[in-house]
Amino acid sequence: MFQKIKSMLSSDKGLPDTLSIEDEQTILRDGTEKQKEQLAARQDARPEVLYFLAEDKSASVRRHIAGNPSTPIQADELLKNDSDDTVRTELARKIGRLVPDMSSAEQKTLREKSIKLLEGLARDQLPKVRAMVAEEIKNSAEVPKELVDRLARDIEDIVCGPILQYSPLLNDDDLREIIAAGASSKALEAIASRTLVSEDVASDVAATLDVPAVAALLTNKNAQIREDTLDQIISQAESVEDLHKPVALRPQISVRAMKRIAGFVASALVHAMMEQSDLSEDQADELLEKVRDRLAAEKVGDDEARQLAVKAQEFYDRGMLDDAFVIEQITENNRELLLQCLAVMSDLAAETVRQVIQSKSGRAVTALCWKAGLTMRTAYDIQTQFALVPNAQLLSAKNGNEYPIKEDELEWHLSYFTEND
Repeated sequence: MFQKIKSMLSSDKGLPDTLSIEDEQTILRDGTEKQKEQLAARQDARPEVLYFLAEDKSASVRRHIAGNPSTPIQADELLKNDSDDTVRTELARKIGRLVPDMSSAEQKTLREKSIKLLEGLARDQLPKVRAMVAEEIKNSAEVPKELVDRLARDIEDIVCGPILQYSPLLNDDDLREIIAAGASSKALEAIASRTLVSEDVASDVAATLDVPAVAALLTNKNAQIREDTLDQIISQAESVEDLHKPVALRPQISVRAMKRIAGFVASALVHAMMEQSDLSEDQADELLEKVRDRLAAEKVGDDEARQLAVKAQEFYDRGMLDDAFVIEQITENNRELLLQCLAVMSDLAAETVRQVIQSKSGRAVTALCWKAGLTMRTAYDIQTQFALVPNAQLLSAKNGNEYPIKEDELEWHLSYFTEND
């Protein structure tokens, strides 16, 4: 027996599958730190062994004890105030996972002790320990409401965030009270991202004018937003570019709201907004006309146009003007730069290109793109997202990516605008 234990202690291999009481005692007395770690992690180790290791001088050993679900509650209580924060964090992770499942009558005493332990960890001075508790219980309806309330009102975002976003124990009154108390931006964003956000909570979030939170609210399909609340958000979004995309892509908005949004967002966003909406042809044409009028009125000054023309020529000389570049400018809403680039690529005057873009003719815009050496797929994107061609006038690709009309016809459509050049 002595020879077996001596061999075990001198081996670099892991501990054997089964350990006798003598083996455990030998490791506790003479084992290396690594062997004690392995023993501390074993769920078949005797409770008294695990309790003993809970006071080991090695934080690594105590950390394994903290994470072992077989560790007796008495040992866990010792570790609650451990000097090493990683030990307390690991303990918070374990207890947070165990408590929601402790609901049977025979576990009542253990559950009560574990909850008390969890409540202590929820008051830990280290945010990451409290955050671990919050992360583990965020989805549970089987933990004390008082514990959830405490974590939901924690000043640290990493602690309150998971609870505010996921906890089923928080009701509208709780959420509105937290918002009214002056929640942080991250906390507001978490509330706005809940699985279901009521109209009242949505209204309170919108009233804060916190941009990330309002954006999260708009992109949350399950957030219930009243028409007057949306009007308030649209008014804010007009001067806040970060809200343009979320408000434009908010599902199921009214035509009236769409008209307001179309008055300030990029043309590509207007197209995306229309694509997801069930508009009649007349409504779509009216919306596009409104945007075209706005864009025509936003024409840049002569000096800026000349500067962008120089930049476009530089891009051309460096070989940068291709389909990917064009799509990027559409996405970034660099309208005047794109217009100047199309002029360089097609070898046409910028004013001619401007007339083509404003023509509402899918064939003319397609001819311009062909002249510029772009693919038909890009030509379709320019029609829809840049030139805002009415649906009835759109020209689609042939066989998925080919120009649908012959070159002589493309030249003819373009000649209408170039005959005086």
